[in-house]
Amino acid sequence: MKRRPQRIVCLSTETVEVLYRLGEEDRIVGISGFTVRPPRARKEKPKVSAFSTADVGKILAVAPDLVLAFSDLQADMVREVVKAGVAAHVFNHRSVEGILAMVDTVGALVGAAEAAAELVASLEDTLAAARSAGEALAARLGRRPRVYFEEWDEPMISGIRWVSELIAIAGGEDIFADRAGAPNAKERIIADPAEVIARAPDLILGSWCGKHFRPERVTGRPGWASIPAVIHGQVHEIKSAIILAPGLAAIEEGLPALAACLAALDDGAKRGNQFPAPRF
Repeated sequence: MKRRPQRIVCLSTETVEVLYRLGEEDRIVGISGFTVRPPRARKEKPKVSAFSTADVGKILAVAPDLVLAFSDLQADMVREVVKAGVAAHVFNHRSVEGILAMVDTVGALVGAAEAAAELVASLEDTLAAARSAGEALAARLGRRPRVYFEEWDEPMISGIRWVSELIAIAGGEDIFADRAGAPNAKERIIADPAEVIARAPDLILGSWCGKHFRPERVTGRPGWASIPAVIHGQVHEIKSAIILAPGLAAIEEGLPALAACLAALDDGAKRGNQFPAPRF
């Protein structure tokens, strides 16, 4: 129907991926330069912004009738396009449930509610299967393995809410779950590295957005040699592209990666605490 948006600019990667999955990619006329999923989008769609900054003229040049954005980080861009007369919808979700709701909303906006409902049902199946496997893992180990997820290293920043929730679904326990609900990264800064030592994680996962994770920088921190994860070589990277955007990738790829790392702890326990590296 013509009343549905025909020309959409997506300022973050997760809505791009959803529109492609719903078969509505022809509506997309512009994307962020930080869009990584699906890979073909970078070849097919013009890049009209960065993630938190943009030349609004580039956005307006593709004549959008709807701009999809994410969070307060894009508020300034959205304000400018709205002032120019373009409709906008800003998602601000930080949870797994929020990811599912985002899919529903995108589907409704473009008249693909049925396809969106099917996609959400598939995601819910993935979550249910992972939750069952995670509970079984915790039962075998006798407890939930403690996990330290590092989103950034300088300063050290712990994982955001959906990451913390996915860790729990996969059978782990986020050692900084008490901070995960803070939407602002500044509120998740770990000022004292000794806090991590005290919480004794069994598994350390790094996902430094925008740069390669360096395990040796983590294991070489003063006093960290006593952490169980370091002792047993359980310090690994999960690529930020599959875990740090609140979209399909976090559930479909990030969650299995988390589960694989936790499953390696189970394999190690069977071998008398000789923990092998995970495969994913």
